[in-house]
Amino acid sequence: MKKVITYGTFDLLHKGHIRLLKRAKELGDHLTVCVSSDEFNAEKGKRAYTSYEDRKYILEAIRYVDEVIPETTWDQKIKDVQKYDIDTFVMGDDWKGKFDFLEEYCEVVYLPRTAGVSTTKIKKDLGLSDKEDWKA
Repeated sequence: MKKVITYGTFDLLHKGHIRLLKRAKELGDHLTVCVSSDEFNAEKGKRAYTSYEDRKYILEAIRYVDEVIPETTWDQKIKDVQKYDIDTFVMGDDWKGKFDFLEEYCEVVYLPRTAGVSTTKIKKDLGLSDKEDWKA
């Protein structure tokens, strides 16, 4: 069985997220999605509109996703790849080159982003910010 992993916040789920998950799943038999916890987002100076538990719940309902685990630190990727016996690490190409260090442990694939859609754009269009302290 070929195992694939991807990481993200997956806030305000949109077509770009679904396309990434679909294409990631097409690269293997089992897709693990590692979702940034609320605490990890706070450490990054960001805040998701939707709570970690709700984002996890939504992702678990998507047919391309086999497993959802929390991302709590930047440094856990090597451990996750080893622990979950991952063959392929997938990220959007806006991260191109940032995770090449994982090539020692697995294949690294950067997929093209879906043009015209992003959570940052949605938040901007709604007058929200990743960095604001607003209530969901």
